[in-house]
Amino acid sequence: MAIREGVERLLSPARPPASTALGAAQREDAIHPLSGAMNGAYSQGVSTVAIEIRPARAADAPAIANVHDQAWRNAYRGLIPGRELERMIERRGPAWWTSALKRGTRVSLLMFGGEAVGYASSGRNRASMLAVGGEIYELYMKPEYQGVGLGRRLFAAARGDLAARGLSGAATWSLAANDPACAFYARLGGKLSARGVETFGDVTLEKFAFVWR
Repeated sequence: MAIREGVERLLSPARPPASTALGAAQREDAIHPLSGAMNGAYSQGVSTVAIEIRPARAADAPAIANVHDQAWRNAYRGLIPGRELERMIERRGPAWWTSALKRGTRVSLLMFGGEAVGYASSGRNRASMLAVGGEIYELYMKPEYQGVGLGRRLFAAARGDLAARGLSGAATWSLAANDPACAFYARLGGKLSARGVETFGDVTLEKFAFVWR
């Protein structure tokens, strides 16, 4: 809770960015077009906290796996059966992410004060009935960094990356029972456009598709 309160104070409208985008982020603009617009340095007292959204590299795999672990336990405990949840989290360890990134999986990584606190993966839309070019496959934040506006920045960066690749529009899926995620995508203007199901062991759960055109 203390971390979240500190983040909220740093991101308060009363404390505007103390500087423009970081130099490192500007160098990434050619491959991650919205990174410069999303980044900055925020000051509180004598401390300055840098916020950066950049393309993930293979070396980031352990940090992404850590975000995934924390976010999934927070979001899906009580929804996905415990054994299935543990199996899925264990599968997505550092080795899995290293392999995915080396294969070219696009992941936007959100850094807060030098710590990886969120990520979004994106690419071509896999559901033809949604009639959009892009899809945000995953967007997750560490629990203590949720609800303070960082997820919105990460979403915008992922949308920008899709647009830069010529993929117009975007879709994403969320479990219907994941109320915080569904509310988040609805607030961002996503239109509920399709329903489906996912099976986890002996449990089948409904999922919603949100679309931006």
